[in-house]
Amino acid sequence: MRKKIRHTTIKEVILSEDITNQDMLLNALINKGFDVTQATLSRDIKELKIIKAPTLRGNYAYQLADAIVNSQDNIMPLSSFGFLSIEFSGQLAVIKTRPGYAMAIAGEIDSKANQTILGTVAGDDTILIIPKDNISREEVLASLSSFIPNMK
Repeated sequence: MRKKIRHTTIKEVILSEDITNQDMLLNALINKGFDVTQATLSRDIKELKIIKAPTLRGNYAYQLADAIVNSQDNIMPLSSFGFLSIEFSGQLAVIKTRPGYAMAIAGEIDSKANQTILGTVAGDDTILIIPKDNISREEVLASLSSFIPNMK
């Protein structure tokens, strides 16, 4: 129950302020009475699919990754904005993203492509994709292109 309340508070803080780093978010939660560690906050950020993305003011701030709203107020899927390229090495694949988007897109891959993808490892702008046994490159691409519109 406490986690759910903390998650709701994190979303409220991100929507109401420009939070540019984890320390700012951690301090905001502490000021609201939460006793939270950096490790817990990192897990919360991953679970909530929070990314650092450009704001209309030209800086980068934490945002909820479910959708990015562009300047014309059109809602765009996160992966259509954040995905840059994919390249294979043997059975493994590496996706390049815009800075700050990798963790959220990896979470999307983990939840939507779990029939073909065993798991992902994400950094700031790179995702390592580990396909399940006997899954071809073509099957990986087909699986990912079902929710990443500009996948080639």
